[in-house]
Amino acid sequence: MLLDTNKHKGLRNQLVATIKAKGIKDKNVLDAIGKIPRHVFMDSGFIDFAYQDNAFPIAADQTISQPYTVAFQTELLQVKPNDKVLEIGTGSGYQTAILIELKAEVYSIERQKELFTKTKVFLPKVGYVPKKLVFGDGYLGIPEYAPFDGIIVTAGAPFVPKSLLSQLKIGGKLVIPVGENIQKMTVFIRKGEKEFEKHEHGDFRFVPLLKDSRK
Repeated sequence: MLLDTNKHKGLRNQLVATIKAKGIKDKNVLDAIGKIPRHVFMDSGFIDFAYQDNAFPIAADQTISQPYTVAFQTELLQVKPNDKVLEIGTGSGYQTAILIELKAEVYSIERQKELFTKTKVFLPKVGYVPKKLVFGDGYLGIPEYAPFDGIIVTAGAPFVPKSLLSQLKIGGKLVIPVGENIQKMTVFIRKGEKEFEKHEHGDFRFVPLLKDSRK
């Protein structure tokens, strides 16, 4: 059962004020952060920390991203209602919920079986149903549902997968943290069949985007 108290709502309002002070301006993104009960996406032992602006561990040695980072990436993506968005790394489902709250049509892929199984059951229970949730290799994307208006990668990629660039619509955006230990938040805008505009937006730290080792 989803327990969302006035205390939780008050803490969320404080969190919104914190990330706004850090430079997040998009009202729709701030409203989504203020509405979604982040504490239900976390293990019960971390519930008291849910509305701090920090990343925290979840299953399979992964993390739920820092709210500021979620907001920053989402703001860069500039989601519009009915946009078809591919999320690489479903994780806890928190970023998925943010995208759905922004009225995107969300396709999400997760490589960790434990997380995939848990999140697939959990998201509908809290009212956030992606268009498609897939267990597979994020480097490959989901070509059968391409092209996408936006692609968001929620783990650090050592390089930019060409398969993801190829799955963007003309005018579409890929938001991806690129690098080994420290990642540069990078936006690619598809301008033509083989033409991309690139923008960099500061340094971040993410868990690594893992390749699928299954044979």
